[in-house]
Amino acid sequence: MGDVVEGRQTAAYDGELVVFLIGMRINSLRRVKEWWPVAKAMGPMLRELSKDKDSGLLGVRTFPTWRGVTLIQYWESVEKLQAFANDDNRKHRPAWVAFFRNSYKSGATGIWHETYVVPAGNTETVYGNMPVIGLGRVQGVVPVGQRGDTAAERLS
Repeated sequence: MGDVVEGRQTAAYDGELVVFLIGMRINSLRRVKEWWPVAKAMGPMLRELSKDKDSGLLGVRTFPTWRGVTLIQYWESVEKLQAFANDDNRKHRPAWVAFFRNSYKSGATGIWHETYVVPAGNTETVYGNMPVIGLGRVQGVVPVGQRGDTAAERLS
């Protein structure tokens, strides 16, 4: 995660942003053969995206839960997110098809996602004596005063 950056900082990134929340939940722990392929599919997708600097993925943060996982992903655009999701030659599309063939009908595993398109200038972040996390990891952080001392100033 890194060293603590002292003082009040804000994310340097100020362009358009797509925040994509995605997750899975194990509904039936006993049906390992149905949920295990879903659980292990995300790692290869993230590795593929991290190697492709033009993919549009800006950053990701993972939050495991006792029955699943939630990821917060930051994307350059909804077009790049959808291009990845629908490309038959990338890891996501085959995993999605396999999920519906092998896991969806039984209900042993649940999946979900939410997509938020945030126009440039409509994000506000503040980090006080924190390691660089979240949106701050995309392009680093700058002292709060460079983008406004208050949340209202940083959003205007």
